Amino acid sequence: MATIKQDSMPVIRDLRDFDRNSGHFLERLLFNHRPWFIAAIALLSVLFGYMALTRLELRPSFEKMIPQSQPYIRNFLDNRDQLRGLGNSVRVVVENSQGDIFDPAYLAVLKQVNDELFLTPGVDRAWLRTLWSPSVRWTEVTEEGFQGGSVMPDGYNGSAESIEQLRQNIGRAGIVGSLVANDFSSSMLVVPLLDRQSATGQRIDYYNFAQKLEELRSKVERINADGDGKGPYQVRVIGFAKLVGDLIDGLLQVMAFFALAVGAAFAIILLYTRCLRSTLLVIGCSLLAVVWQLGIVAWLGYSIDPYSVLVPFLIFAIGVSHAAQKMNGIMQDIARGTHKLIAARYTFRRLFIAGVTALLADAVGFAVLMLIDIPVIQDLAIAASIGVAVLVFTSLLLMPVALSYVGVSAKAAERALRIDTRAAQHRGFGRLWDGLNRFTTPKWATGTVLLAALLGIGGFAVSLHLQIGDLDRGAPELRADSRYNRDNAYITSHYALSSDLFAVMIKTPPEGCLNYKTLALADRLAWELQQHPGVQTTVSLVNAVRQITAGSFEGNPKMASLQRNQDVLNYAAQQASVNAPELFNNQCSLMPVIAFLKDHKAETLDGVVAIAERFARENSTEDRQFLLAAGSAGIEAATNLVVREANRSMLLYVYLAVAIFCLITFRSWRAMLVALLPLVLTSVLCEALMVAMGIGVKVATLPVIALGVGIGVDYALYLLSVQLHYQRQGRSLGDAYRSAVAFTGRVVALVGITLAAGVVCWAWSPIKFQADMGILLTFMLLWNMLGALILIPALSHFLLRDVGQTERTSIIGWPFGKVSRRKRAELKNELRRVVGQ
Repeated sequence: MATIKQDSMPVIRDLRDFDRNSGHFLERLLFNHRPWFIAAIALLSVLFGYMALTRLELRPSFEKMIPQSQPYIRNFLDNRDQLRGLGNSVRVVVENSQGDIFDPAYLAVLKQVNDELFLTPGVDRAWLRTLWSPSVRWTEVTEEGFQGGSVMPDGYNGSAESIEQLRQNIGRAGIVGSLVANDFSSSMLVVPLLDRQSATGQRIDYYNFAQKLEELRSKVERINADGDGKGPYQVRVIGFAKLVGDLIDGLLQVMAFFALAVGAAFAIILLYTRCLRSTLLVIGCSLLAVVWQLGIVAWLGYSIDPYSVLVPFLIFAIGVSHAAQKMNGIMQDIARGTHKLIAARYTFRRLFIAGVTALLADAVGFAVLMLIDIPVIQDLAIAASIGVAVLVFTSLLLMPVALSYVGVSAKAAERALRIDTRAAQHRGFGRLWDGLNRFTTPKWATGTVLLAALLGIGGFAVSLHLQIGDLDRGAPELRADSRYNRDNAYITSHYALSSDLFAVMIKTPPEGCLNYKTLALADRLAWELQQHPGVQTTVSLVNAVRQITAGSFEGNPKMASLQRNQDVLNYAAQQASVNAPELFNNQCSLMPVIAFLKDHKAETLDGVVAIAERFARENSTEDRQFLLAAGSAGIEAATNLVVREANRSMLLYVYLAVAIFCLITFRSWRAMLVALLPLVLTSVLCEALMVAMGIGVKVATLPVIALGVGIGVDYALYLLSVQLHYQRQGRSLGDAYRSAVAFTGRVVALVGITLAAGVVCWAWSPIKFQADMGILLTFMLLWNMLGALILIPALSHFLLRDVGQTERTSIIGWPFGKVSRRKRAELKNELRRVVGQ
């Protein structure tokens, strides 16, 4: 027969014929006190559900996205109070689609936007830069010396004279291309943000801030709107806060995808079992795990963000995998006539060790993500580890106990028995089992392993081209046609200076930034950065000193240089403190060299970082330090460095953890390799797929491969543990594998297809990185399933053929080598006791 034989698990129809004190301690504790266990689960479910509803918050944070202890980030955090405008900021562009900025009505709208943003909580008001900001100034040299003032005329009243004065001031200030569009159709507001609101001290609520930006956008675009609702003024917004707002808006659709995944899982499992009650239990226990996980996360004070929304999907997926295995085992025993309570205990005995081992491997694999110094990934790791721990109670303990009460329908049990009978007669599913069983034969095993090796080599060669960081312009987290990326494309095409700033900080003793050698080195650094094709231009105190020095000598172009005379440099700095205060701090001990990049692609950032690092290494002294890096591009470059270092080490640690648990379970390096190699192949092919799809490794995609390994190991552990169990009974590899695939393998296929059907829905998500995650996870789920069903028997042919003869592999036996006949008999008796034979 294709399932476990009746003589291995005796069919007991009457509870009076069953020894309720049989089995190990946990089984007796659980099943002999079922009402108390169910009551405890119900009480905890109410508690955690209440916590999830009342305390769980969606709280994204800019600081959580950056590696806190990375040297570049430490340099930025230590000096950010003196580098306003080079950290977290939003850029708002107001466009006049029916004219230009020299329109009194447009300027009135711009002033309204300026005032509302100025009063918005979380805005660093002192460094807000717009045409209406007093700090945005112009300077010129006349016969009488320097003259200057605010770009917006003091007496501006909307008259033609005021407008003409504004036009002249914009030209003299040199802000065309930065605060004013090249074609004068729009102007920009640069809005630096505080990490905490100055009034309340609370962290800024990015989603609330993004909502206020959308309200402001809607209000402005409705001004003088025509019948189609379109007005002459368009507002475009980019920046981290707006990006987070768009990501959170997309989460509402992602929640719909979660419901779709649950529905797909329910439909497929019901179609397979034709038993409504057991299908509802599988889905219910898996959803209960999600509720527990969210409740515990909220209880511990953690929040969720757009990047950790993946976790509930994973917990549900892993829960369905384990619960379906329990349901399948109980159904087969009930079909043979065993009482539902006894069937539940039998299944608990068979699969609890494999289930716990798989969940422990998952938990350790997720916990490895804690080693990555990026808080958002660490939070994801904590949430996932909590969820996996919860699954021990919901899927491994609650599921068999609940089924011991409700059982399965008689029709479903009869149908399962008919399927098994037909399979034993090599009909129906039996033909599929026969086909899979061929992979244990020499010819098919050799061909499969060779094909897998070729795929692995080819995939590895392609994966060498895997890049770190973003590979596209704009925000790759969103789709190219999203409003955010369309706004970014407009700003890039209409302004000479991008929003991707990379800043090198030069730190000196007080007044040291005016030292001639310091300025000369800053000038040299700026020149070297400008040679990189990804750099648009550079800005530093040197630019202001040159301009002011030339102006002090009647605009003589020969004087547009750095002078060795300290008095000249001091005067230039005094003037620059009025017109460009952002170029150095009050003590003149810190000044940035700012490079405006064409984009933030990984290739661009790597090139700029290499130039800056080499220069800093060669020119830093005790009195003059060149520190990387500030600015949005500098922070992203630092994040990419951490991701690059963590990428391989993370996979190494994940596989090391999985290998250790496989060794503990199987006590055999051969069995460990059989379980591990299919997972490695899937990881390699997944990286090759990322190259083909143009997906870089970054904060959003870094955890995916590790999480995919965690789910995939479940398949291998369940299938291989049952196969080895039969081999230890003396069966041949082919017979053992055929029985194992009939017992647990079909559920492996069922779960793989079910989860892939649910996750593939993410491909239609408005959030591109979640769509990428969906495609990658779908690929990994299917390949792990195929690896378990095809590669495990093929590898077993070469590594595990003699298990039954030598007892090399045993849950409780010796890990390697042969044992004596007496010892082997003792081990077999102990094995039968553990698994309930």
